[in-house]
Amino acid sequence: MTFTITYLFWLLGIVLLIVGGMIVTDRQHPRRFTAGGFWILYALIFLVGDRLPPAVVGVAVIAMALIAGFGGVTAGKPKTLSLETRQASAARLRNKLFVPALTIPVVTVIITLAASHLVFGGVPLIEKANVTLIGFGIGCVIALAIACVITRDTVGQSMKEARRLVDALSWAAVLPQMLGMLGLVFSDAGVGKAVAHVTTSYISLDYRFVAVAVYCIGMALFTMVMGNGFAAFPVMTGGVGVPILVGVFHGNPAVMAAIGMFSGYCGTLMTPMAANFNMVPVALLELPDKNAVIKAQIPTALTLLVINIFLLNFLMFL
Repeated sequence: MTFTITYLFWLLGIVLLIVGGMIVTDRQHPRRFTAGGFWILYALIFLVGDRLPPAVVGVAVIAMALIAGFGGVTAGKPKTLSLETRQASAARLRNKLFVPALTIPVVTVIITLAASHLVFGGVPLIEKANVTLIGFGIGCVIALAIACVITRDTVGQSMKEARRLVDALSWAAVLPQMLGMLGLVFSDAGVGKAVAHVTTSYISLDYRFVAVAVYCIGMALFTMVMGNGFAAFPVMTGGVGVPILVGVFHGNPAVMAAIGMFSGYCGTLMTPMAANFNMVPVALLELPDKNAVIKAQIPTALTLLVINIFLLNFLMFL
């Protein structure tokens, strides 16, 4: 039997289902039914999404967007361990707390490197298409077991902490997946071709440096609009990267993709649309200025974007 990523989807769905149930049954939560329903819908997509018609999953996603848009996903105040208990536990465990966190990347690397050798009777033990993600998921499960042993706590307590974090992150936790999907929708809708038409019609791309600058700046701008570099990548790469940088100027597509994504992440640093990066830390740290993180990152983002333009113009044509 081959271990596929579907098993991890089921596990994640079960966790989200439990979290949703905990929120629904929390009478102190200000929006327990809408917030709990949001996470239960998300859980069902992971649990049975592959067996449902695409239209049904689409309706569920729209329902989630409406719930979040009308303020239905708000943070509650779940019961947690007292401050004294947490401080005593931290003093007792000290550097042992880093062991579970370090376990995840170590297990991921080991499984990724060993996956090609894990074959029994001609059947791979781990699905080849998603080796890294499966390794990451297995690493998380092992890290949880180690954390329970080190802290002498239970899986039930870990679920309470999961609920607390999910409550704090709120709807922003689902943004990466949703925005990644949005990029594919834009690509299939022909937005990349529209971008190519606009750029070639109004900007002279006969000069290589201009084409490189348009690609990098476009990646940053589209990422700022969409909130995710993965959503912007198929649009700009399909509109400018492949047809012009690779097709006309014969650049190295691997370098183009790598630095293009890096340019997109420059946009991530400058937009509230990347809520999981720029808005969630503000909420968790209770900062008075909602844009404090973005303001601190803008100089770095602009500097890196300029450097990326020159790097791509040089490295892509070696």
